[in-house]
Amino acid sequence: MALGNCLTMSLSGVLAQLVDVEANVGHGLPGIHVVGQTDTAISESRDRIKTAAFNSHLPWPKTKVVVSMSPASLPKSGSHFDLPIALAILAAQAEANFPTKGSTPSPARRLQRTLVLGELGLDGSVRPVAGIIPALLAAREQGIATLIVPPGNAAEATLVPDMDVLVASSLKEAFGWACGNRDLPRAASFSGSLAPVHSEKAGADFCDIAGQANAKWAAEVAAAGGHHLMMIGPPGSGKSMIASRLPTILPSLSPDQQVETTAIHSLTGIPGEVIERAPFIAPHSSVTRAALLGGGSGYPRPGAVSLAHNGVLFLDEASEVAAPVLDGLRAPLEEGQVRLARSRREVTYPARFQLVMAANPCRCAAEEPSKCRCKPHARMNYLSNLSGPLRDRLDMVVTLSGQAATINAEGEESSTVIAERVAIARERAAARWWADGISARTNGDVPSSYLRRQRPAADAAMVMLSAYLADGEISQRGLDRVLRLSWTLADLEGKKQPDLDEVGRALDLRGSINVGRLAA
Repeated sequence: MALGNCLTMSLSGVLAQLVDVEANVGHGLPGIHVVGQTDTAISESRDRIKTAAFNSHLPWPKTKVVVSMSPASLPKSGSHFDLPIALAILAAQAEANFPTKGSTPSPARRLQRTLVLGELGLDGSVRPVAGIIPALLAAREQGIATLIVPPGNAAEATLVPDMDVLVASSLKEAFGWACGNRDLPRAASFSGSLAPVHSEKAGADFCDIAGQANAKWAAEVAAAGGHHLMMIGPPGSGKSMIASRLPTILPSLSPDQQVETTAIHSLTGIPGEVIERAPFIAPHSSVTRAALLGGGSGYPRPGAVSLAHNGVLFLDEASEVAAPVLDGLRAPLEEGQVRLARSRREVTYPARFQLVMAANPCRCAAEEPSKCRCKPHARMNYLSNLSGPLRDRLDMVVTLSGQAATINAEGEESSTVIAERVAIARERAAARWWADGISARTNGDVPSSYLRRQRPAADAAMVMLSAYLADGEISQRGLDRVLRLSWTLADLEGKKQPDLDEVGRALDLRGSINVGRLAA
């Protein structure tokens, strides 16, 4: 009898829990028996692992093999268990023949505190898997010294600092390292690391948009403060162009944000990509609740709101999205996360995004009511799928006019120029909230209670807001969002405190009365 083991992980949302993979080679009929609440992917891996070992010309036990994964009560799924299971079995096989004397540790001892991730091909190659970053973070918390990852995940692994991450291209290389016969390259110096992925479209720039100065200014304000924006206008007025170019004026993600964003995108089946820019997620108007918020049978997957974390979620043709789907955005917009409850578990994904919505004035898309072919009742109720609580969570509602567009885009400001102003405004906001001991990066993230008590607008502006609140023109939540928006306007103009002018413009940008009339 011989034992071998190594460490791997099991995902729960964007968090990882360490799993100890133990292999026992003993007497009995040849075969691999895997225990410990495994799914179909792990059960089917037995033949794949055995074939990979044979094609790699590695010694494989000809007796009974029992593989146990603990904790046994933890559900386990995914193909990243292939490599750790194979190494644990090979280490157990080599343990019986390894000399007990000498300074060189046996493969079983060398793998005992090593976290291993990777899917095996039939030729023994190691393929990329999802969840590398959560595994690295869990390993760092537990003090794991050594990690082995596939080549396709090398770029991701470099995002977590102070970690000794090795890259194994094949099962033979990984086992050779365990036996002490060869060295593995480190992820930081691995030549096959993938290049960072930029989310914005190539060549997309705000200078491509002719006219629509008011809408472009609203997008700049939204970018500076992380505010939610809705645009209403006829087809061809530039709503989609403005929304798609919003990431080009947003600052690059911080190292912490890169880790968070890349970790989420890795879970969707596209491992290896490093997200350095704000992601832009634009689901179709027929999107389901599960696709938007996350879900699915078995292991819940992140939805569009989580993929847009630290970026932009764009809902074009918002009037065509089902009302229950839109109402699902209410909690993520307030909490910055989405909780997927299942009978046996609850999975939480981060979802702090900037919401941008676009819609036509009515179904016939006529800008002027006099030219509208819809019935008056149909035009008034065209945006009725936007519930009152959801409309109340929008910071700005901007109306675009087809007459505001021009033919010639010469002389329009580029994204680089606008991004500089956005960056300056964000730096002012970040410095202010850091001095106050607030962890918010933008004005949109500041707690409302703190804003009212410690950072209100000028006295005259607060009196005006109190009058709006007393008359029922604005809700408590709406007042907080107006305050956040006014602080962004003040940061863009370099003022130390928003006054009556900034608060008045924030009320105009909010456009609560207009959208309420459209969605009556």
